[in-house]
Order: sequence, then structure tokens, then C-alpha cells
Amino acid sequence: MKPRLHVVIASTRPGRVGPAVAAWFHEFARQHGRFDVRLIDLADFALPIYDEPVHPAAQRYEHAHTRAWSASVAAADAFVFVTPEYNFNPPPSFVNALNFVYHEWNYKACGFVSYGGVSGGLRAVQMAKQLVTTLKMMPMVEGVAVPMVAQALDEQGRFVSNRLIDHSAQQMLEELSRWTGALSSLRPRAPASTETSSTERVALRA
Repeated sequence: MKPRLHVVIASTRPGRVGPAVAAWFHEFARQHGRFDVRLIDLADFALPIYDEPVHPAAQRYEHAHTRAWSASVAAADAFVFVTPEYNFNPPPSFVNALNFVYHEWNYKACGFVSYGGVSGGLRAVQMAKQLVTTLKMMPMVEGVAVPMVAQALDEQGRFVSNRLIDHSAQQMLEELSRWTGALSSLRPRAPASTETSSTERVALRA
């Protein structure tokens, strides 16, 4: 069975470019062939600013939106976060989503596809890497940066890649595959309850 890779659209604002970039990477990763790839839109979960009364490490979630997000994160073996850059940082929607759960992130590899202006979102990724390591995740050195992303959209708003970007995506997926396999033995595999399984089915339709 292939490990499951969630390609997560990190921006939730109206008019975002993230879905176009993520759709391209989702298909690229699917053709790469090493992962069972799922496209996850953070906007579908409608997470408010963190509102659980108990620390996420306890996993005693009171809200349905938290349980749905928890199930989605837990179902993945690895992640690629598709993110823009806001004031040299990742979007607050992404930071908030990271904070909602804890154990579900542990010992999983992640990569970044960033986009923006001249820097291609690289400064946001550097900040995001510091955040994910506190969740015991392993961020890839390799990554995909898309500078001047508006110029890479066609008349229908679809993202059009190029040879350099494709090469970066290939290299990142190769490393992500290696690290995903290496980290799998560190994660406990407890049987899922009926409630969790039901919630996961809802989350994975997002």
C-alpha cells in the first residue's frame, strides 16, 4: 500500500491562487507514483481561531471542526503544504491549523510548494519550517518556489509549470518518499474507533 500524501492548500482567502498551484502539484505527485495523493483544502474545514479549551496534546476535542481536522491530519503519512507569503510569513490560516492538533503531526515528513512575488514565498517557508519542527515533523530541504506566480497562470487561471519547477518538484518528492518510509516506524498504529473512522470519512471528502 502506498503512503498517503496530503497536498494542503494553506491559504483560505477569497481570490487566492493556491488552488491553481495545488491542482498542478497534486497531478504531478500523482504521476510521480510513490504516494496515494489527496488534495486537501484548508478552507473546507472552516477552522476558527483556535478554540479548544484543552491542550491539543490531550486529544480531548470538543468541537466537530477540530475532530474533522484531526481525522484528516491523522490519515496522512506525509504532507506538502502549498503556501503563499504574508509579510515574510506563512498565512495565519496555516499557522492556526498547525496549532489545532499535535500528535497527529508527529513523525511525519513534509515539503513546501510556495508562491509569491520575486522571492517565490521562500521567506514564508523558512518560518514555517521552524513551526513544523516543534510538532516533531521533518521538513524537506528540497522545495518548490514559484516566483511571480501571476505570470504563471493561463487565461483560465490554471497554473502552468516549467522545467525548473518540475525538476524541483521531482527532487522534493524523491526525498519526501525516503523520509516518509524512514519515519513510519516511529509512529504508533492504534486501532481507530468507530467514531474516528466516521469523522475521517467526512474529513477526506473535503
